Amino acid sequence: MTASNLPPLHRLDARFDKPLPNDSSIQASAVAASRLDDSFAQIDWRAPWLGHVQQLDAISQAITRLSAASNWSMERADTQSSAPETQVLDISRTQDTPDIIAKVLNTALHQQAADVQQQLPHTKPAYNHKVQTLQFVSQDALPEGEAYESFIGSTGNIPTRDNLHDLFNGSIWLTFPKTKALLNHYHMLEIEQQGVGASRGRVRDTITVFDENGAILVTSESSIGEALIDFDWQNSLVKPRRYWDKMDNPSKDAKAAVYIFGHALLEQLIAPRKPLCAHSVVISVNQDFFALSTQQRIAFLDDKLADYMNELLSKDTVTPRHLSPLPILGVPHFWAENEDSHFYDDAFVFRSGRRKNNKNGFG
Repeated sequence: MTASNLPPLHRLDARFDKPLPNDSSIQASAVAASRLDDSFAQIDWRAPWLGHVQQLDAISQAITRLSAASNWSMERADTQSSAPETQVLDISRTQDTPDIIAKVLNTALHQQAADVQQQLPHTKPAYNHKVQTLQFVSQDALPEGEAYESFIGSTGNIPTRDNLHDLFNGSIWLTFPKTKALLNHYHMLEIEQQGVGASRGRVRDTITVFDENGAILVTSESSIGEALIDFDWQNSLVKPRRYWDKMDNPSKDAKAAVYIFGHALLEQLIAPRKPLCAHSVVISVNQDFFALSTQQRIAFLDDKLADYMNELLSKDTVTPRHLSPLPILGVPHFWAENEDSHFYDDAFVFRSGRRKNNKNGFG
């Protein structure tokens, strides 16, 4: 990586922790919030695996406000059970307002474009489709019988439900828009050639596993990536621990970091469990990558990851086995218990592996 291909510096260092304006659409949506279930209140927004998510502070503030508004509405409905019927109905209508997560994500999407002074992200077209600007829409906008990925590719509209899974899916669209668009592009190519059947096929299987459960190991020290691929946990996670970055305090001297891509994995990490295992790729970078701000790192990594996945998915032999297992709570500084090296002695989680010396990295 050279100075000429580093991402632009303008406004990328801006933090998103300022209070949202009273007249913002997120603030307005809190007044007409749908009832968010209790799972949203369980999100630990300070978790290290969320630190790279773009517009994290704005999204977290919005969800926290919406959760509070929902709880307030429920409590008020309970205490006013003897109130006039019109008041109870008004509360009910407020609670049933749909598509709140889509509205939160759209607001964050536009805010991000303004912050980095760039256009909104767009699709990577396949076949006769045109480039479409991405936006989040109601799940109800997806026509019956149409493939989810084809609908995104042809319209730019990402169907979104009011649940945790789709909140995290949207947050990854915000964070890695080029890579997400590329994966959707390959889905469309496969659907065009193979149709939609009971079996997705090896390419779509690989996309789905990474999209749902993927992680990216970024390293300037090749031995760390090679050890991970070889299931050598001691030489990837334990012995080089001093080289691993801390997400809450990034260091220019770090040599390795993990960024989660899989939105289902982020959802599962609401309740962290030691056996949770990501499916990872290894991206090699020069040391100057770690001197970048988090926003700059992610902008650079989105380009790099899109190129990596394009090469991987173009291979005739690609399968999900090209993705390297990574027990996610074993990532240094992700989980307090892994400070003790005996954490990695659990052979049920840190297994010896199914292959050796399979260097499948392209980064």
